[in-house]
Amino acid sequence: MRRRLASVRARATLGTTLVVAVALLAAGTAVLLSLWTNLSDQAGTQAERTAREVAAELAAGQPYRALSLDDDDRPVQVVTEDGTLVAVSEHLERISGTGTDTVRPASTPAAAPSGEGDGAGDGEGDSDAEDDDSAGAAGLRPGEIAEDPAYSDGSATVDGESADYRFAAVEVETEDRGTLTVYAGAPLSTERTAVRTALTVMLIGFPLVLAVVAGVTWLMTRRALRPVEGIRREMAAITASADLARRVPEPDSHDEVARLARTTNETLAALEAAVERQRRFVADASHELRSPIASLRTQLEVGAAHPELLDVPGAVEDTVRLQNLAADLLLLARLDAGERPAEARVDLAALAREEAAGRVRVSVDAEPADVSGSRGQLRRVLANLLDNAQRHAREAVTVTVRREGGRAVVAVADDGDGVPEADRERVFERFVRLDAARSRDDGGAGLGLAIARDVAERHGGTLTVRGTPEGGALFELRLPAV
Repeated sequence: MRRRLASVRARATLGTTLVVAVALLAAGTAVLLSLWTNLSDQAGTQAERTAREVAAELAAGQPYRALSLDDDDRPVQVVTEDGTLVAVSEHLERISGTGTDTVRPASTPAAAPSGEGDGAGDGEGDSDAEDDDSAGAAGLRPGEIAEDPAYSDGSATVDGESADYRFAAVEVETEDRGTLTVYAGAPLSTERTAVRTALTVMLIGFPLVLAVVAGVTWLMTRRALRPVEGIRREMAAITASADLARRVPEPDSHDEVARLARTTNETLAALEAAVERQRRFVADASHELRSPIASLRTQLEVGAAHPELLDVPGAVEDTVRLQNLAADLLLLARLDAGERPAEARVDLAALAREEAAGRVRVSVDAEPADVSGSRGQLRRVLANLLDNAQRHAREAVTVTVRREGGRAVVAVADDGDGVPEADRERVFERFVRLDAARSRDDGGAGLGLAIARDVAERHGGTLTVRGTPEGGALFELRLPAV
């Protein structure tokens, strides 16, 4: 079961169907209750109308036997205040839910007139009756009909047919017979039939609606997720083949799936660039390491065979160069691994003066400018910029430290030939040496400026190069000031 519900399509279909089922159940229940209430009210209104018609006849002094109780074949009872049945529908055989279950009227009802047997009362009754202005037991005056009827549900058998009825009880105050209660019923068979029909339609229609909802949701979800499956298959193929040049298909739409595909392709492109950059880095590092190692080995082999020919200064120089290259490669590896710089307060002005001390043809013009970061890495940036400037300068190198708004700016300028505009981004790539700096003895391994920019970016800053008015190169390091 868990495997069957593991797919998004199955869960979406099940969830949608359940929500629609609950909504249909709630709506159907409300409809049935509303229908039953309305139809019951209509039956109650019909019963009340019948009861009031009979009550109006009683209020007018109509004798019991002359009442129109059988005009519409509905069960009607007339009950006295003490619960005696005095008039009833002719074909009523059984009744329940009213004040009395009796279906045969009393032969000599109390307070019935002697002349008619059910009309005006005798002399004793007349003497006990109140005058016309007195109120009856129900608070009604003679000839007055109660405004608020009482309702009840029950059943009755009329002319051999049994049915459920809605009964209305209406009280009426008469001149000579006291307070009478008229019970009249309206059949609920039509109402129950209507409710049962509506329930049957719902029981048949609801499953069909749920089936349609489930089917449509299943098909629409499958169609919506089809591009996702294509992306998954392509990603699996890319993983198996390790070919990062491949891309997942992008659907021709503007929905979330299309954005997912575009983001996936952007990730693959970034991953491909990173892997390619790593491959070039390893290849260039191997190439750069091979030369000093081979040179050092050659010198040691010559020295072992001919000690008098051993070039100790050259061997030391190659060893130092190899050590510096290894240190640069290690720093780049740490930077690529995402090593965060320390959160120390560093005064760039003091750091620039310290780094320029002992260097020839370097002048410093600095004002206090503090930044947060690694003192060692920032010193490395200044050292690399000064090394590069001294390598290309003709006469002098100028270092300027200042604050511009919320930034600390370090500018290193030389009076050399400058950097061609087409190469001003390329000089920051790893193992890149321009034509004028191809010599490994003079130009280094081509990692100094790449390290400087990486460190600057890790500190939230930038490192750029442009030309000076005199034609030299101006490198600007901008870092967030504190």
